[in-house]
Amino acid sequence: MNGLEIGSRLCGQLHFSAPGPLRPVIACHCSQCRKTSGHFVAATSAARDTVAIKGEVTCYRSSPQARRGFCGICGSQMFWDGPGENIAIFAGSLDGDTGTALVGHIFCADKGDYYQINDGLTQAEADDPALTKQFYK
Repeated sequence: MNGLEIGSRLCGQLHFSAPGPLRPVIACHCSQCRKTSGHFVAATSAARDTVAIKGEVTCYRSSPQARRGFCGICGSQMFWDGPGENIAIFAGSLDGDTGTALVGHIFCADKGDYYQINDGLTQAEADDPALTKQFYK
């Protein structure tokens, strides 16, 4: 996807932009994503150096390798920032048509026992670079 994607938080006090391309949406079922969101997380990603944030982001270091960004006012999650050149942006925070689509699931070995994944998309037991490193052109 090309162009400027704009997203915001529930309270409207935090906005961000990420000029494309964006990665297709991946659902992450790891225990950290489930605990921070209350379910699994669906996220796209963009090159870290292209993401611009307007407003104050609160960050939580969820592991030695990554931090999670959220709004300190309303608590809305914004991103997961780990190793590599990209930052994962939670798809539900994008405003309007995103031009993205869910293409697969990662960390399925950690998924909750209260739901099934029946959409026919790729399922990886752990991380899957073939999924997480693809981008729209």
